[in-house]
Amino acid sequence: MPEAPNPALTPSLQATIHAIVGDAGMVTDPDAIAPLLREPRGLFQGAASLVVRPGTTAEVAAVVKACAAAGVAIVPQGGNTGLCGGATSEAGMVLLSLSRMNRIRDIDPLDYTVTLEAGCILQNVQDAAAEVDRLFPLSLGAEGSCQIGGNLSTNAGGINTLRYGNARDLVLGLEVVLPDGRIWNGLKRLRKDNTGYDLKHLFIGGEGTLGVITAATCKLFPRPREEVSAFVAIRDVKAAIELLSRLRLGTGDQVSAFEYIQRFGIHLAVKHVHGCRDPLQQTYDHYALFRASAGRADSGLRDIVEETLATAYEDGIVLDAVLAESEAQAQAFWRIREGVVEGQIPEGGSIKHDIAVPVSRIPEFMERAGPVVEATVPGARTCAFGHAGDGNLHYNVTQPEGMDKAEYLKQWHKLNHAIHEIVVDMGGSISAEHGIGKLKVDELRAFKPSLDLELMRRVKQAFDPEGLMNPGKVL
Repeated sequence: MPEAPNPALTPSLQATIHAIVGDAGMVTDPDAIAPLLREPRGLFQGAASLVVRPGTTAEVAAVVKACAAAGVAIVPQGGNTGLCGGATSEAGMVLLSLSRMNRIRDIDPLDYTVTLEAGCILQNVQDAAAEVDRLFPLSLGAEGSCQIGGNLSTNAGGINTLRYGNARDLVLGLEVVLPDGRIWNGLKRLRKDNTGYDLKHLFIGGEGTLGVITAATCKLFPRPREEVSAFVAIRDVKAAIELLSRLRLGTGDQVSAFEYIQRFGIHLAVKHVHGCRDPLQQTYDHYALFRASAGRADSGLRDIVEETLATAYEDGIVLDAVLAESEAQAQAFWRIREGVVEGQIPEGGSIKHDIAVPVSRIPEFMERAGPVVEATVPGARTCAFGHAGDGNLHYNVTQPEGMDKAEYLKQWHKLNHAIHEIVVDMGGSISAEHGIGKLKVDELRAFKPSLDLELMRRVKQAFDPEGLMNPGKVL
């Protein structure tokens, strides 16, 4: 076991933890620890005096209780795919990895529920639901490695939020280890329970600052029997919102995902990401990518989508479109969407914004944000894309051509603040789905109303008076 740089993390405490979790629950190999300390975008480099991997809720509770008694801080970590430093630990802290707690405890097709542990990888949950002919709709780019506990702790969104809601909307019950080591068993499968405060919602989106989510009961849905995906060139950003409205009306709200993508994002995907090809023969400035789904294979959904697009074309809203003729082609469309994310990396520095505004005001935001970017960093290239269906844009800004990356990234906080001022003025959010973590603590303090912050601090004080649960995050 490693030497403790923090006097509180004594050999005695380490021996106590080892007795709880055994050899399988202790990570001491520096090569195994290193990936757990790196934030995916490289913005934060963590440290850890001890990495613990409990195998059961009882072990989590015992470890937390021992650390609380010793005054040692704990940082819960899922798949370490978060983008705001929320799972990054520091020297003297115990990094608590939930990766061994990866069992699906129960799946009930008739009840449309799944009860699972926090370390379950999201894609495995999707696959388990599919095996019983059900759908677990949470879907995001990191689904092959992110874990449910982290998804719930950050209230993850993803491409299906438009129809199914955020992670918060998919949860019926939670099991949580509190900062003092007690286990709160709220693993209910009820759709209705009006017996006072709904405590689970304090932990969903709490980023591990109020307790450690160890298990959850989540909703399942019927699997779609017919899906229609289309890549559409549109007149402008306003046309995207108009097309979305028409599709929702025409299909009876069967649109499950609706993405807006600027041309620059398509360009980067095609240029840098293997397998990404231009979806249309001609290039355009603005695109929409959407998927509609129905519960019957012969529902007539495709005809409705084609008719809606044809009318929008006649009205000048749609300029060009291609509908997927196969599942492989549909996957190729959505691969382009993920390619927009990957394609930014080799292009240089990218200053990112995960913002939300009312759906109808997305065009206004784009109009206001462009001049601010140019005034702050002349020549910077905007790469706006994301979940226009729910108002969440990833308004990323790539460095000017020829500019030094390090010099450009020094403008991160200045540009963030300028963009966030616009967002807040429009009644929006500075963090739509990625959370606050360490990255946005100062921005939250600057833009969150003082009463909101006061109430949040009171909640934190009530649950974690010693401040040992994921300190330095959110508040």
